[in-house]
Amino acid sequence: MHRAMRGLIQEVLTRIEKDGLPGAHHFFITFDTMHPDVEIADWLSDRYPGEMTVVIQHWFDNLNVTDEGFTITLNFGDNPETLYIPYDAIKTFVDPSVEFGLRFETQEDEDAAIVEIEEAPMEEMVEPEETPPEERKEADVVSLDQFRK
Repeated sequence: MHRAMRGLIQEVLTRIEKDGLPGAHHFFITFDTMHPDVEIADWLSDRYPGEMTVVIQHWFDNLNVTDEGFTITLNFGDNPETLYIPYDAIKTFVDPSVEFGLRFETQEDEDAAIVEIEEAPMEEMVEPEETPPEERKEADVVSLDQFRK
């Protein structure tokens, strides 16, 4: 599942590399700046020592998508910077224009990863506050059939 969802990100970025962003689509990508294969300017890693969220929307350049990750040039306050982000470093991938998001969480005790598919605007993807046990409700089960074509 983990590999398949990262493959989906690669497919989406490959289409954008070829055709540009369609319509109102735009992406928020949060990634681990400390991942060993991430390549960003020193001043960015100093400013964002744990994670960073980039937006692919109005201006980007030199998008190059590979099987391991992607390179993109983004503008940071009139400072164009080239970043290399491996898919394994991505924590969230969100397209708010269609209320779609993926969140990748790793478990510190294991090498396994949990992938959550979110159907919520970016504002709703903020980590919820801890609910006391007496106020917790049963989780809803959502069928993925509604997303199939």
